[in-house]
Amino acid sequence: MANITLEDLRPAQGSTSKSKRVGRGRSSGHGKTSCRGHNGEGQRSGNSSKRGFEGGQMPAYRRLPKLKGFQVYSKLNYAQINVGRLDDLGLKEVSFESLKEILTIHPTCVGLRVLGNGEIKSAITVKAAYVTPSAKEKIEAAGGKVELV
Repeated sequence: MANITLEDLRPAQGSTSKSKRVGRGRSSGHGKTSCRGHNGEGQRSGNSSKRGFEGGQMPAYRRLPKLKGFQVYSKLNYAQINVGRLDDLGLKEVSFESLKEILTIHPTCVGLRVLGNGEIKSAITVKAAYVTPSAKEKIEAAGGKVELV
């Protein structure tokens, strides 16, 4: 077994290459423009364009849709229903659970809010997380009852 000395150490095959020597005449293959192309900012010395610059066209960060505000992850979503629709349901007691069986409610909703748009004629018991003052007034005027859950 031969001893390995410092003179025998060499880099792995293909791991190194000669540096490109530019501006050494046309026959070198890197002459005249020295691999920089013709004219423009890129050929000048000391060129540096700002991050995200795309040659004057509208850059990607400005082409993306404009996202307004930010998402509040702790926000609770409520299903909303107007007083005018309560008669159409045909229920004696309206709650979030009973509406889930009848209507398609988004799965992220955690409760029910009753809003005051429309009129109600029948006496209905409403169990909701929030009822607007005008909705409460209309429900109680029709002989119904409001319970906050």
